[in-house]
Amino acid sequence: SFGQNCVVGGNVKIGNGVKVQNNVSVYEGVECEDDVFLGPSMVFTNVINPRAFIVRREEFKKTLLKRGSSVGANATIVCGVTIGEYALIGSGAVVNRDVKPYALMVGVPARQIGWVSKAGNTLKFDENGEAVDEYDATRYKLENDNLIKIG
Repeated sequence: SFGQNCVVGGNVKIGNGVKVQNNVSVYEGVECEDDVFLGPSMVFTNVINPRAFIVRREEFKKTLLKRGSSVGANATIVCGVTIGEYALIGSGAVVNRDVKPYALMVGVPARQIGWVSKAGNTLKFDENGEAVDEYDATRYKLENDNLIKIG
């Protein structure tokens, strides 16, 4: 679904169940897999070094938002990155590097401050590196600085 004042460029892929809130422009080279959320007034870039007097259409970088990821209001996604499955980008963050699946990212530049469940809840881990989502009792485990869904 699309809110008000949205623009979608050519060569954009938008999956099923994607929600694009008000005032979002999805530029050429962006791919949103299924169930992605794009918050109000979030921004994509498509060129690393734009200049008004130089045409750089051939230099557009691909940006991929994996299934179920969410981008908060007024966040900026710099071109060329991949946002992992079910990652959550906080409002106002500037993402300039790849984001791991289930990562919780905030700030300028964005940094990881934790992990979220598929439902978007912040996970609290026990001494064994395991967590349970209070929403649906799904279990997760930290392994080698990556979050694994275990049940």
